[in-house]
Amino acid sequence: MREQNPPPFEVPAQFAGTRIDKALAALLPEHSRAEMQQWLKRGLVLVDGEHAKQSYQLRGGENLEVFPPSPQPSDSPAQQVDFEIVARDEDLLIINKPAGLVVHPGAGQPDRTLLNGLLHADDELRTLPRAGIVHRLDKGTSGLLAVARNENARRDLIAQLQAHDMTRRYSAVVSGVPVAGECIDQPVGRHRRERLRMCVTPRGKPAVTHVRVERKYRNHCLIRAELETGRTHQIRVHLSWRGFPLVGDPLYAGRARVPAGASEKLRAALAKFKRQALHAAHLSLRHPRSGEVMRWERPPPEDFQKLVDALEEDSRPKK
Repeated sequence: MREQNPPPFEVPAQFAGTRIDKALAALLPEHSRAEMQQWLKRGLVLVDGEHAKQSYQLRGGENLEVFPPSPQPSDSPAQQVDFEIVARDEDLLIINKPAGLVVHPGAGQPDRTLLNGLLHADDELRTLPRAGIVHRLDKGTSGLLAVARNENARRDLIAQLQAHDMTRRYSAVVSGVPVAGECIDQPVGRHRRERLRMCVTPRGKPAVTHVRVERKYRNHCLIRAELETGRTHQIRVHLSWRGFPLVGDPLYAGRARVPAGASEKLRAALAKFKRQALHAAHLSLRHPRSGEVMRWERPPPEDFQKLVDALEEDSRPKK
């Protein structure tokens, strides 16, 4: 199915002096800047009827025509992968992703991903970019994820994400005890030396995480984190930067912090927890067809709950 071409439009004066790829990403927010650059290379963008290079700087007032390419069918194999389908209709799939499942194929994980499992569950998703996946969860993170089943739904969900209209709340266990909740508003970008890590950096993209304290323990805390933006590793980076890394986080937490006098049950739970203690517990969005606000909740998986139970038991007064 070919995407409907946006009608020709005039470049607003505010984009004078802006590179065309950057301006297009702002003017067509359902598409990324990387997509715009590819379209410009392929001659799919006209400025006043002429092909433009991605380095072209706009003056303002030009007439733009954009011809999006037809989505390319995914060549990833359809494979049976274990995950829960929480809700399904003609426009949406809501997935409860287990911890340990990679979302997209990549160099380190070419198959057996959520994308492969989605193609097995619904072959029509093969016609959509990324099989309809519009946001992601890290491999070690469990919880709720939205998937579009058609192009109109995909564009609508992307627009909701960009407008911060999709609510994503996470449960997390952190080392240390914050005094109170807060809004962490710090840019996040790639670490200059350690390319697998992200960090708080003035070179990064704007990132906002709202943190609420749910339950304090002796040396740990159960928190709720709500994303306003969705940068890579955002919650993990923001909380680590504040001095409260997620329990078990292999990139940002370092060695497990075992409090003095911890019970054997808590020591064992902390030693066994080898992933970040992060669960996408709540997801709400506006249905792309009906406009109705829909909400889903899922409790954390067994390993997360066992960790919380051990912390609860350890925090009780000793008899």
